[in-house]
Amino acid sequence: MKLSRVPPHIHLLMVLCALLVSTSFPMGAALTRMLDPAALTLVRFVLAAVMLGPYVYLRHGLAVRWPFILRCAMISLSLVIFFVCMFWALRFTTALNTSVIFALVPSFSGIYASLLVRERMSRAQRIALVCGMAGAIWVIFRGDPRVLMNMDWNRGDVIFLGGCLAMGLYTPLIKLLHRGEPMLVMTFWILVTGSVWLLLFGGSSLMGVAWQEVPAFVWFGIFYLALFTTITTFFLTQYCTPILGATKVMAYSYLYPAFVLIIDVLLGHGLPKPAVLPGVLIVLSAMIVLQYPEKMR
Repeated sequence: MKLSRVPPHIHLLMVLCALLVSTSFPMGAALTRMLDPAALTLVRFVLAAVMLGPYVYLRHGLAVRWPFILRCAMISLSLVIFFVCMFWALRFTTALNTSVIFALVPSFSGIYASLLVRERMSRAQRIALVCGMAGAIWVIFRGDPRVLMNMDWNRGDVIFLGGCLAMGLYTPLIKLLHRGEPMLVMTFWILVTGSVWLLLFGGSSLMGVAWQEVPAFVWFGIFYLALFTTITTFFLTQYCTPILGATKVMAYSYLYPAFVLIIDVLLGHGLPKPAVLPGVLIVLSAMIVLQYPEKMR
């Protein structure tokens, strides 16, 4: 059985991406209590585009090529739906529930990738995809099935499930619509077109926000989301997807629950129980199997 010929740094970049995305769950849960979800997402996208724009202009220029921009708009639509659903859902549900539902995204991506870009997986990889989802859920519930049985599912979970169905399209669309353009340029136009989508969907929400009363820590949180969990993660995902493939990239989202647990420990919420370790091992094993080529020997 031969390992996929992928430079090691590609996998390290995806681990970094997973770590950064994991921080958006507790951060989003805190910010959505202070700001309308659509307004929060719009400000996040616009700020990220403003921060990235000058660098893209100096390196590559900002020539408007409509076929390329339309392709970016198709990709950004899946992201906009996901982020709006996430922040909206966090008003009715918990970060724990959203983490559980998000474990379904790699499976959604695998289905979409097989349909859109004819991405094929071996039997072992399909089994690993299911095992990775189970392992991620095990970690989320800290190895206690009773927590899963006692969860209070609500309309926020249904909203977030819709967002995850949209998010599953993200990496397959990148694989399908990328035509060799520099990834920073694609990232910038995804942010710009995403901002346009958000203006169309929820621009009116901006009028109802008393911006002068928004606390400083909310602006810090928005800046963090724009720089690290938007610009950086968009670029890393788009850079690695043509190399790894849509399903393998999304498989790294199985790391989110483990990273969320680590964040909880750093925030003083206590160490996880030993019962969590089997789930961590299952997730890591599933990720390793998913990184093998399709034809395993």
